[in-house]
Amino acid sequence: MESLSKNWITEKYIDFEYKKYVLLAWLQHVNDKFSDIKLYPSLSELIEHYRNVIALKESKHNLFDQFPAKLSGTDLKNFKLMYDKLIEDDTLMQEIENIISFSIPQFEKYLTDGKQLYDFIESKINIYPVGVVPLNVNEGYILLLVPGTRETQVYEYQVTLIENPNEKLRSIYTKYLCNFTLSITNTVESIKQELIRYNRSFPNPATYAVESSIYLPVDETMLPLAKRSLMKFYVSGK
Repeated sequence: MESLSKNWITEKYIDFEYKKYVLLAWLQHVNDKFSDIKLYPSLSELIEHYRNVIALKESKHNLFDQFPAKLSGTDLKNFKLMYDKLIEDDTLMQEIENIISFSIPQFEKYLTDGKQLYDFIESKINIYPVGVVPLNVNEGYILLLVPGTRETQVYEYQVTLIENPNEKLRSIYTKYLCNFTLSITNTVESIKQELIRYNRSFPNPATYAVESSIYLPVDETMLPLAKRSLMKFYVSGK
């Protein structure tokens, strides 16, 4: 099973054994991805599902609201439609609580495995600036040195600021540009010069090389961790 619905607990049959099968089938898929050193999107989905199930555990009202409803009448005086829940408050709640109680430690186990794998991979990744770092590092290039090959994948990146009432968050957007083949004469420095010639309006772009000492799947692991590493590098001001 490659995906797990956001509302997997309340969808279809609310039966402990059935939901146990659904969850374990998806977690086996996650485990297979981790075994192949493919962190994403499995790790992100694990975190999201874990947070959702914790929220359901903490709020019985939110859980009850997820169930479908049927139209039971109208309140013409207040211009409202009235609905009845298709589940009584006490009917299946115990079954759902059993599902939640089973799923939480399962999610936590795989989250621990994912975190350990993430930390191991992160320790094998090195990021460093290419050439002079400009004052504006909000946009530039990432040179992804693919392990075990001479290939270098070039991505344009842009850091944006997302503001909400409580905090300011940075996000990073990347766009694949092209490939280069490394050689004695074609170094990361010469690749940067080629990119400058390619885009004259960008005379000194912030450029970072990212390399790994072990082979990593690019799309599922190396690129996502490169982006996270760049954000840490960016925040540290190095």
